[in-house]
Amino acid sequence: MRALLSVANRDGVSTLAREFAALGVEMYATDGTREHLASDGIEVASVSELTNVPALVGGQVKTFHPAVYAGILARRDVPAQLDELAEHGIGLIDIVVVNVKPFSPQAGAESVALHEAIEMIDVGGAALLGAAARNYAGVAAVADPSHYGRVVRELKERGSVSAELRQQLAAEAFGIVAAYHAEIAAYINQVSGTTFPTRLAMVLEKVEDLRYGENPHQRAAFYRETTHRSGTLADAKQLQGSLPSFNNLLDLDSAYRMAQDFTAPTVAVVKHTDPVGMASNDELVEAYRKALETDSVAAFGGIVAVNRELDGATAREIAANSYEAVVAPAYSHSALGILKAKTGLEILAVPAGPTDGMRDSGIANLDFKRVSGGLLVETQDALGIEAGHLQVVTRRRPTLEELTDLLFAWRTVRHVRSNAIVLAKNAATIGIGAGQASRQVSVEIALRRAGDRARMSVMASDAYFPFPDGIALAANAGVTAIIQPGGSIRDEMAIEVADRHHLAMVFTGRRHFRH
Repeated sequence: MRALLSVANRDGVSTLAREFAALGVEMYATDGTREHLASDGIEVASVSELTNVPALVGGQVKTFHPAVYAGILARRDVPAQLDELAEHGIGLIDIVVVNVKPFSPQAGAESVALHEAIEMIDVGGAALLGAAARNYAGVAAVADPSHYGRVVRELKERGSVSAELRQQLAAEAFGIVAAYHAEIAAYINQVSGTTFPTRLAMVLEKVEDLRYGENPHQRAAFYRETTHRSGTLADAKQLQGSLPSFNNLLDLDSAYRMAQDFTAPTVAVVKHTDPVGMASNDELVEAYRKALETDSVAAFGGIVAVNRELDGATAREIAANSYEAVVAPAYSHSALGILKAKTGLEILAVPAGPTDGMRDSGIANLDFKRVSGGLLVETQDALGIEAGHLQVVTRRRPTLEELTDLLFAWRTVRHVRSNAIVLAKNAATIGIGAGQASRQVSVEIALRRAGDRARMSVMASDAYFPFPDGIALAANAGVTAIIQPGGSIRDEMAIEVADRHHLAMVFTGRRHFRH
């Protein structure tokens, strides 16, 4: 039995080689792997001894030779192929231990020229894995160190790698090769400015299996995008609690993205991916109090996210209520001690975002909606609005205080499912209407949740008002200013109603639907 070793990830390869040697497996290795093994006192033969050709083109061409590929690809059940190998003095290769050098982390670590990124591509490793996987009927394609132990066990117990394991290894190897090439395609598409290529390859790696999906009868798993760097829920470290459920992960992601959308200390309380309450304040604990005041009853059993290190004072307030999970970029020592006293509370810490120069590529910059038989793909909904871009359409201009709250409400409303209405005052939500077929109903829900607090508040709508009724309702409840995209054929009616109630209203020129 013969094995070929060529690994970029050297974890466990020395132990594997020692086990192979003890089992009498004849080993050949490419130069880098061979040097690593030699430094551990393990001597193996060079691939050049198979090919009688040294490494060429700066070491890129080492294994592209009939002595290697014929030994891998020859069918063990086709005598004519075996005779052909014997005629040319080529031996079979039964185990191919190869892992490719990661491309996406290298190319994304800093801004590099395309010609430099191309030099990082591991052509030989991908080709070897593909060849070994193709002939899994007789060859074991071992692409990940996690499989070394099982391969050795089977060799010891049965003298060969079982057909079942070879098939599993082949499927994984083909997946790795496909993902590797997809990452390269994503990078080149990004460099060339191609947002929507003819064939969009999605590269995801499994983080873990989940207990179930949205409902207990559905199976589920959590995958992360390999073209994202860090700073996402997929990179979060769990500090306490059981593995978050499918639904909790959705809410955790929504809550954290909401909080991170603001620069001031901000707290988001979320349920069913919509904010129950949001607030910004110079003091994080005060932001939490204001967010909770939006709807303290609906907040029960929700998710809390903050965009700052969570301090002890805020932790004490959070611990006084009942939540499923808390997510933050970091926790103070006292905050962590307070929260960990809450049995069953899931506590997650999300690492810092990309450092200067690091680049996301591929699907990291896109959003998706699943439809039967396909995907709808779009660029992400960037906010892109400043005070200077607003168009005042009413006779009364908003005051500075109103303008500040309007911008807060507009930033918040894009995180609420359409038709979305947000009432805000003093950089905090006081009423939210979400997911209604009628915009007027969303206004009614937001006003009902706000109650008397609606007086002297502002209102944001994610899309234009098709009828002015919602504006009149808000004005009668005490709302003083409105921010909306505009663009309705009835805009003049909306403006006339706003002027009649002495409201200030501004148009953004863009909407924020979230279905």
